[in-house]
Amino acid sequence: MRPVAGIAGLTSKGQRRRIITVVVASLATVLLAAGYIVADVAGVAPGLLTADTAELESQAAPLAALPAGAVVAGKAEPNAPIDASKANALLDRFAAADGVGTQYSIAIADQHGSVVAQRNAGIPREPASTLKTLTALAAASSLDMGATFNTETYLNQPSSGAVTVTLKGNGDMLLGKGASDPKHINGRAGLATLAQKTAQGLRQRGIGTVALAYDDTLFGAARAPKDIAQNNPDNVYYTPISSMAVDGGRTWPDGVAPDPDSFEGYPPMSERTAADAAGLFATLLKQQGIAVRGSVAAAATPAGLSPLASVSSATLSEVMAFMMRHSDNTLAEEFGRLVALKAGRENTPQGAVRAVREELERLHIDLAGSTMADSCGLSPGSRVTARTLAAVQAHNLTATGAAAAGEGLSIPGLVGTASDRLDNAGAAGLLRVKTGSLDAVTAMAGNVSRSGGGTLAFAVIVNDPDDIIAAKSDVDSFIGDLAGL
Repeated sequence: MRPVAGIAGLTSKGQRRRIITVVVASLATVLLAAGYIVADVAGVAPGLLTADTAELESQAAPLAALPAGAVVAGKAEPNAPIDASKANALLDRFAAADGVGTQYSIAIADQHGSVVAQRNAGIPREPASTLKTLTALAAASSLDMGATFNTETYLNQPSSGAVTVTLKGNGDMLLGKGASDPKHINGRAGLATLAQKTAQGLRQRGIGTVALAYDDTLFGAARAPKDIAQNNPDNVYYTPISSMAVDGGRTWPDGVAPDPDSFEGYPPMSERTAADAAGLFATLLKQQGIAVRGSVAAAATPAGLSPLASVSSATLSEVMAFMMRHSDNTLAEEFGRLVALKAGRENTPQGAVRAVREELERLHIDLAGSTMADSCGLSPGSRVTARTLAAVQAHNLTATGAAAAGEGLSIPGLVGTASDRLDNAGAAGLLRVKTGSLDAVTAMAGNVSRSGGGTLAFAVIVNDPDDIIAAKSDVDSFIGDLAGL
């Protein structure tokens, strides 16, 4: 059936009319929009568009990283004077504080090491862990602080006898139990990673069963300073140095520290840290499918072999920072021993002390009246003057090297053993310190960025205070006021 012609014609005309209407409306819209855009660009109508030249905000040039060899104090005003009267007023207030007693020494020095104010600064007193600042400066001045400790495995395939893998330590006492962890200092090198690399090398050679030995000969037979046990109850503050250890030998109740690099508390420490590391390594090798025949034995690495596998610690600079902020006695003793080995001195605690002293004398640090019973300050018998401690801190400010000795200091209120020692919020971030604490000793040494410009170095030692808790609080109040000088 065909459509009616008239109706078809009417439909076609209606469609054309609608199309024309839509086109005209669209053109009108486009013209209006274009007109508004022109008005916006010209600034007549409000909007985001403009023909004006853009004004770009100028930015300062990026700061350059402090180059190696630069002065640690940077651009601090080197000659900003310290008001001696204000400094002496601080010392008078400290001397009169409850709890301090009479057996104290204190010194405030400018950035160049000149003492501005002092009380008993030349009298040697027991320094506790502030002694570590001497060891740190000697080590940072004589060692390559960008170097690492490498823990290695060696494969010995004799013509007869068992195929043996020797685990050789080179000083890393912060090994991790698991995989190497680039985010932490403690655990940067992981025994699980070393086991995986070693197993891979063994399988490539078609070896599936080995005997395991460990080489802990690095530090000889003398591993602990004389009498250090007197201040090491329950073995919580020191373990003899060794060629390798997991987490410094700490034995946490649940097996691991809450945070490898930042923890509180003192769990008991193993006295066989290298053997413990080797025993764990044997277990990890087995988990990698390598059978370990017999018991793990101590033995020197055969001569003439190249490492089969290795893992590397954090840099010595990072390890020093860990040592200082945790006041780790074992690591401090190890740094002293490394100074001795570098200098060709006796590989003993006494050799370490002699080497540290010699290096400090080379740096022109005045050691008059000082006695070092060890490299860490834990053993009874050490005596150091506040003048010497302040001189070390002044050297940290002006040295063109050995920056690690200053960078590793604790920041009161923020990090390290001084994290709870900020008495004055106005001094936050301006203090870098090393604490020292024993039953009858509270001490602190450090350097200060002064709020009015310039820097200073200081040291305070209190022995046999009337009230040890009050004296510690008095030290906190004193250092909090130093930034205002």
